[in-house]
Amino acid sequence: MPAKNDLVEVTVGVIGRAHGLRGDVLVEPRTDEPDRRFEAGASVRIEGTRRTLTVARSYWHSGRLVVNFAELPDRTAVEGARGWVLVCDVPVDELPSDEDEYFDRQLVGLKAVLADGTPVGVVAQVIHLPAQDLLAIDVDGTERLVPFVHELVPHVDLGAGTIEIAPVPGLLDDEADVVDPTPEGQE
Repeated sequence: MPAKNDLVEVTVGVIGRAHGLRGDVLVEPRTDEPDRRFEAGASVRIEGTRRTLTVARSYWHSGRLVVNFAELPDRTAVEGARGWVLVCDVPVDELPSDEDEYFDRQLVGLKAVLADGTPVGVVAQVIHLPAQDLLAIDVDGTERLVPFVHELVPHVDLGAGTIEIAPVPGLLDDEADVVDPTPEGQE
């Protein structure tokens, strides 16, 4: 069990092109909580370095996140920063703002079980798609993709380290009930 003060490095964004002349830059968020990670006064680090950047201000413009970093005072400075991956250290026990949401790091490694507690696999990865998120579950060395929706994943218990998967035929195995489309007596 991690200690309360343990930190984990998470990727929060990638610097894009300059926006204007005053050092503003577009940032492609890589976090579900960009307003939290890029609020004024927050610090982020450039991946692979000890160099930190302090958010002077941030705002949304036409659906894109615009950030001004105190250490990048003008357009020339931000043009050289394009492509930098931004990370920050967060407490390992930090929770998302919404109680019905989870960070990927909380889900990866959880044991996937049926309602009766029968183990079926382990969450190997969370895949983010436009329509919905998928859980990649390792079932005896085979990856099975399970839509992360309440009907198929009715319960997540972080304390017990488990995630309940609904017993849907074919979801975690290849033995789905196959219906023969040919009526009896016909061939």
